[in-house]
Amino acid sequence: MKVQLYSLDNQQVGEIDLSDHIFGLPGRKDLLSRTINWQLAKRRSGNHKSKEIGDISGTTKKPWAQKGTGQARQGSLRSPQFRKGAVIFGPVVRSHAHDLNKKVRKLALKTALSVKQAEGKLLILDNADLDSAKTKDLAVTVEKFGWKSVLLIDGNQLNENLVRASSSLSHFDILPQQGANVYDILRHDMLVLTQSAVRSLEERLA
Repeated sequence: MKVQLYSLDNQQVGEIDLSDHIFGLPGRKDLLSRTINWQLAKRRSGNHKSKEIGDISGTTKKPWAQKGTGQARQGSLRSPQFRKGAVIFGPVVRSHAHDLNKKVRKLALKTALSVKQAEGKLLILDNADLDSAKTKDLAVTVEKFGWKSVLLIDGNQLNENLVRASSSLSHFDILPQQGANVYDILRHDMLVLTQSAVRSLEERLA
């Protein structure tokens, strides 16, 4: 499919041909949901933990005699039934990460790109090279395009001026093409790709 190619001045500078196998697939909510859950699960620290009986500080003495007191037998004041005792079956430190087939992840990324294209929220730039590292200059560009929440994906190397200028802009994120992922693409309203990013993604996802 052919789409318009724009400059950073919001001027049409030509056309670019996008692969239908990457930017023209039908939406698949199941794939996108599975991939986002996989991404977010990997980010979880998993450092939640409650105290087990071995973690409770206190005496190890038997509270009272096994027999003859009329009370239920007890072995430790650190047991879960006592105040300030252990927590039974509480959370432990663990990894929440799980496996997801590489083919599924690849198809989900292509689907996310296709969804943005189908919604009319995909823009292709000839390049993302800024001459100035000033945030106000980039803010003018953002205002020209009317972007509210945008993810810009460039080639393998990011323009240093663009990185510095965007650091103070909220809802404006930049990634190299190797960092493109389903979660970041879908959580932003607008997706902007450079020509370099398009070619790299088409080669990577072919």
